[in-house]
Amino acid sequence: MYTALRLQRKLKRRLRSGEAEIVVVTPEPYMTYQPFLPEAAAGSISPRHVVVPLRRVLPHCTIVIGEARSIDHTKRTATVTTLASGEDGTGALEIEYDEIVLAPGSVSRTLPVPGLAEHGVGFKTIEEAIGLRNHVIEQMDIASATRDPGVRDAALTFVFVGGGYAGVEALAELEDMARYTSRYYHNIKAEDLRWILVEATGRILPEVGESLGRYAVRELRGRNIDVRLDTRLDSCEDRIAVLSDGSRFPTRTLVWTAGVKPAPLLAATGLPLDDRGRLVCTARLTVEGTEHAWSAGDAAAVPDLTAAETGRTTAPNAQHAVRQAKVLADNIVAALDGAPLTGYRHSYAGSVASLGLHKGVAHIRGRRLKGRPAWLIHRVYHLSRVPTFNRKARVLAEWTLAGLFKREIVSLGSLEHPRAEFERAAGRRPRPDGDDCQ
Repeated sequence: MYTALRLQRKLKRRLRSGEAEIVVVTPEPYMTYQPFLPEAAAGSISPRHVVVPLRRVLPHCTIVIGEARSIDHTKRTATVTTLASGEDGTGALEIEYDEIVLAPGSVSRTLPVPGLAEHGVGFKTIEEAIGLRNHVIEQMDIASATRDPGVRDAALTFVFVGGGYAGVEALAELEDMARYTSRYYHNIKAEDLRWILVEATGRILPEVGESLGRYAVRELRGRNIDVRLDTRLDSCEDRIAVLSDGSRFPTRTLVWTAGVKPAPLLAATGLPLDDRGRLVCTARLTVEGTEHAWSAGDAAAVPDLTAAETGRTTAPNAQHAVRQAKVLADNIVAALDGAPLTGYRHSYAGSVASLGLHKGVAHIRGRRLKGRPAWLIHRVYHLSRVPTFNRKARVLAEWTLAGLFKREIVSLGSLEHPRAEFERAAGRRPRPDGDDCQ
């Protein structure tokens, strides 16, 4: 989105004259600002304000809602399936291009853990974040109504696997939300809820540094969150989380945030990949040894020109991706005009992480902050980075209102099965897979 946003501004005259065309192929008609997913899950931000509608911010681009299945760069064509491909019988689209930007990002990296595919949930999309919020409140409803102690304990046990940004922030925000929500249940206390964070290494939040990582562990444990370091998830069959230290936890909630991997599309491009499956790129954001192909973000292995040692690549995070996109767009324009290309160079500015309402850690240009100051910096930084003034204003307004009024504690899990009530009224039993909109 950032590359297309800059290109439509740089190529304004050519777009108007028809000399140039920008085609954006994307599975969803919006861009998700992922750092706000934990707050959306906790109800601090409305879900629609975490996403940016592409048709609004990219009015001079052609938006194709679909998935690129393969790329034939020798012919310069992309095979794309759209929502209409299965409806009109015409099959996939063949889109020709002169320059291609591959930025499909990453997907959850799963491991062959028994039961994970059946019972686990990720935390990379707005749908997963809102679904998880509804699920947590629904489990509290189940625990409040059941007369079976085993069902109650499993419903109130929440296991998160992965101690990076996604896992720690999601757990911290949801624990905050659930602790607040528990005051409205007559038979559930905050101490009845059990939150478990499982991390395979000896530290969490490695991006903020070792000392702040240790502080984060102390902060979480001070809230009765069970942080298990140097521990792996061995199995979650039959809704029982079995850990490598021998612990067993019956649970109805298992959130998997243990890393990401490049999008599968890259393997179908025929372009050079590194040992992690990312596109091998130059510092100018071109694909190594390939003309007219570009990449940035999680999908690209870009040399880090600011690193002391050779061979190091930039970290796969939003801080680099957003800045790479701007350089990439400028380089495409330069290539079209026959001008020299610019190498991407950006020193690491720091990291911020939220640990729930009014709690956080931040490592900014050598300075370490924690508690409320770090939380404020976390909010200010991400407010400055979320795209468009429209979204900035809406998010700020919601934060302001949240400070004046109480949290929302409602679950809208029925939104996931919108036709269920009508099907019951019509005498038809709703499908158990919830696929009732097809």
